[in-house]
Amino acid sequence: MLMSEEVLDQAAGLRRISQPKPVQVIAVSSGKGGVGKTNVSVNLALAIADTGKKVLIMDADLGLANVDIMLGLKPVHNLYHVLQGERTLEEVIVEGPGGVKIIPAASGIKQMSELTPMENAGVIRAFSEISHDVDVLIIDTAAGISDSVIAFAKASQEVVVVVCDEPASLTDAYALIKVLNSEYGVQKFRVLSNMTHSAQEARELYNKLVAVTDRYLDATLINMGTVPYDDYLRKAIKKQKPVVDAYPRSRSAMAFKNLAQKADKWPRPDAAAGHLEFFVERLIRSHQVKTESRI
Repeated sequence: MLMSEEVLDQAAGLRRISQPKPVQVIAVSSGKGGVGKTNVSVNLALAIADTGKKVLIMDADLGLANVDIMLGLKPVHNLYHVLQGERTLEEVIVEGPGGVKIIPAASGIKQMSELTPMENAGVIRAFSEISHDVDVLIIDTAAGISDSVIAFAKASQEVVVVVCDEPASLTDAYALIKVLNSEYGVQKFRVLSNMTHSAQEARELYNKLVAVTDRYLDATLINMGTVPYDDYLRKAIKKQKPVVDAYPRSRSAMAFKNLAQKADKWPRPDAAAGHLEFFVERLIRSHQVKTESRI
């Protein structure tokens, strides 16, 4: 009972958030690791910021953070220090290239990948401290179907599932979609094919996934597009720079810019329920359901 009251009490602090307009919340997920999910999150964020939007990335792979590594940043504090009560979430936010703000997670701290219900509540509560003016919040989730992945995907308006041309990638992507759809009611997913060698290969990946979901699930899959295999992208990763910044004329950078233009045309969040505070409230509700199911 105390836990439920603890979570409910967070709602009171949410009203401190002052957002002049709705925030578009995009969860970038994948069934398995190694498909380039974080690279997609980072480059999509910079491409969207390049259109004039104010973008905030949350590294939600809490125990194996790598958004900061991708950007060549060395934050002194991260979410671990927030949970320890040493810093507020506002204090750990750092600025990356293109004016993109980042909420860094911890790396190599086992405790962060095995958060207790109370600690998960602490992460959620910390969002009530954010006062940044944000247009787009990109959540770079962990791979797989952990509690945190489920919570962030449920609370987001858009769920992007990154796949590549590997059997395990498609199988695990289907598993992620199945859990979110069958058990948590998420109905819409945007599928992004990464590291493809042709547009046809990307269409085939999407069609393979749709063939299974159409047969077994009540889910809508939308073909978001593709990011081509690109040596410049690999070079940018080695430089710890986003490809849209390091090689803006490369094929992959142009693909991310195209994706940013598409994202700008996605349905906008409702003005009455699209503010950052409502994203946090959805997180709280998701957390409550998960906690109560274990009692």
